[in-house]
Amino acid sequence: MLVSVVIFPLIYGYSVRVMSGTKPAPEFEGWIRLFVDGIKLIVITIVYTIPIMILTLIPLVLYAIPVPAGSEPLLSPEVGIIVALALLVIFTLAAIVVGILATFAMVRFSRTGRMGEAFRVGTLLAHIGEIGWLNVFVALVVLTVVVAVVEFALILVPIIGVIILLLLMPAFIIFTYRYITLIYESAPAPG
Repeated sequence: MLVSVVIFPLIYGYSVRVMSGTKPAPEFEGWIRLFVDGIKLIVITIVYTIPIMILTLIPLVLYAIPVPAGSEPLLSPEVGIIVALALLVIFTLAAIVVGILATFAMVRFSRTGRMGEAFRVGTLLAHIGEIGWLNVFVALVVLTVVVAVVEFALILVPIIGVIILLLLMPAFIIFTYRYITLIYESAPAPG
């Protein structure tokens, strides 16, 4: 547990350097700065997940509301199914929008070095709009599928596959965050 508390902020801090546009891949040095940047990136990610957490809790809260014995339920089963499907659609769309916003927020923070820049939602929305929401979504889906397929293929190889996967993890991190940065750079960032 203690190792993950130290390692994850360092990995996220390194990803901040990658997203800052440093070429070639930055050196893994300045551990304190890496750790601090990693903590900041974790905080940004957590803040962006709050709306999704709230949307997740709404159905649970509605489900937990007691119905007095002998009374009619608030919703008929048919209406309940429609409401559940509507909530699922809203949740899915919100997750996509928040995921894209959070991705751009991470890069904006990495570029400027200021956490406040990650929460300039209007600026982020303008930048994403300039690139195109569909373009960004497709690019992120392609990234996710490619990385997942490669990692899954490596996991299927007994013992040695997991070792290779662990050895290639730094390359996956650099590739992933560099790819995200290229999406961000595909249109000029607003000031």
